[in-house]
Amino acid sequence: MRNKGLLSCGAVTAVEDKCKRLLGALSDYVDGEAEEAICAEIERHLAECENCRIVVDTLSKTVYLYRHLEPAPLPAAVRVRLFKRLNLEEYI
Repeated sequence: MRNKGLLSCGAVTAVEDKCKRLLGALSDYVDGEAEEAICAEIERHLAECENCRIVVDTLSKTVYLYRHLEPAPLPAAVRVRLFKRLNLEEYI
């Protein structure tokens, strides 16, 4: 069943379709590796689409945290349980 937002006209479907098309390029966009034309298209879309702005903002923050935070150490007991569960006892 399709989620009906405040707007239920055909324009919503067109916007949703554009969101889906641009989704595949977001990783390259956030990493600064997307082609200039794709960046321009994404930025035009972001100016009009709050939902996509939220997605890009969240993705950007997640990537930043992943790249800049030190990984938390895994307690030895948790590591052993994990490796056993994954049938990787030979690597313990």
